[in-house]
Amino acid sequence: MAAVPDDMTNPRPSAADLRRWRRHLANERAEAAVYRDLAHKHDGEEREILAAIAAAEERHERHWLTLLGEQVGEPVRADLGTRILAFMARHFGSVFVLALVQRFEARASYDSDDDATATMAADEQIHEEVIRALAARGRDRLSGSFRAAVFGANDGLVSNLALILGVSASGVTNHTVLVTGLAGLLAGALSMGAGEYVSVSSQRELLEASAPSPNVGSALTQLDVDANELELVYRARGMSAEEASAHAAGVLGSADAGADRHQAVGADPGGHEAIGTGLGAAVSSFLFFATGALIPVLPYLFGLTGTTAVITAAALVGIALLATGVVVGLLSGAPPLRRALRQLMIGYGAAAVTYLLGLLVGGGLG
Repeated sequence: MAAVPDDMTNPRPSAADLRRWRRHLANERAEAAVYRDLAHKHDGEEREILAAIAAAEERHERHWLTLLGEQVGEPVRADLGTRILAFMARHFGSVFVLALVQRFEARASYDSDDDATATMAADEQIHEEVIRALAARGRDRLSGSFRAAVFGANDGLVSNLALILGVSASGVTNHTVLVTGLAGLLAGALSMGAGEYVSVSSQRELLEASAPSPNVGSALTQLDVDANELELVYRARGMSAEEASAHAAGVLGSADAGADRHQAVGADPGGHEAIGTGLGAAVSSFLFFATGALIPVLPYLFGLTGTTAVITAAALVGIALLATGVVVGLLSGAPPLRRALRQLMIGYGAAAVTYLLGLLVGGGLG
C-alpha cells in the first residue's frame, strides 16, 4: 500500500496517484450519499442496513482523505455511473435502483488497487451481497400483476410485430394489414388475460389447499398431551419423530401460554399477497399486452405503407423490446444490457421468420 504523503521516509505520490485518490474520494462520498438516500426511502430493518453501509462508505472516504492529507485539492466529480445512481436514489429508491447498485458494487475496483486496504476490498464484496439480498426482498414483494404486465407487454410486441410483418410480406393491402394487426391485438390480449387469470387463480388455490386449516388452532388446547396427535402433523411435513415430538411439545406449551394458535401450527391467515389476484393479473396482462401489440400497428394507423411502414414498426418495437429487456433483467438479477439485447434478438428473429414465410406465401399465391 502506498505511503501517506506526509511520511518523508516514503516517496511522495505521483500526480497520477493524487488524481486516482481524489476520484476514489469523490466516488466514496457519492456512494455514501446514495445509501443515505436509499435509507431514507426505506423503513425498519432495511433502513438500518442501508445506513450501516453508508457509514462503511464514509470510513472508506476517510481513508482517501488520510492519504491525500493537505493535497486533497478541489472536489472532483464522481464517475458518471455513480452520479446516475445518486440521482435515481434521490428520486426513486425502488427495487430497480437496488438492482443497479448491486451491479455497481460487483464492479468495485479495490481488489486491484494497491492503495486500498484488504478490509476495504472485503467491505465492497460484502456490500454486494447485502444489496443482492435487499434487492431479492424487493423482487419478492413485486406482485404477480406487475410481472404479468412486463411479460404481457413483451409478448404483445413480439407476437404482433411477427403477425404484421408476415401478413405485410404476403403483398396484401395496407387496410388488410391494419385490420389483421388490430385483430391480433385484441385476440392476443384476451388470450393473455384469460391465461393469467387461470394461472394465478390456480396457483392460489393450490397454495391454499396445502396451507394448514384455519380451524386447527382451536384444537390445540384440547389435545391429549400424552398422546399428542400434533406430532403427526409435523412428521407428515417431513420432520423426524424426535424433531416432531420436541416441536409439538413447544407448540402446545406456547398455546397454553396464550400464543397465536394460527402461527403455532404454521397457518398463514394473511393469504398469498406476493402472488397477486387472478383478476389483477388478468387485467394487467390484458392492458400491457394490448399496449405492446399496439406499437407495431401505429405506422399503419398513421397511414404509412410498404417498406416504410415495415421499417418503422420494426424500429419502434426494437426500442420497446430493449426497454422491457432492461426491466426483465433487473427483475431477474441478470445483466440488464445483455437481457435487453437477448429480447431484441428473439423478437427480431421471430419477426424475420414470419416475414420470410409471408414472402413465400405471397409468391406462391401470385
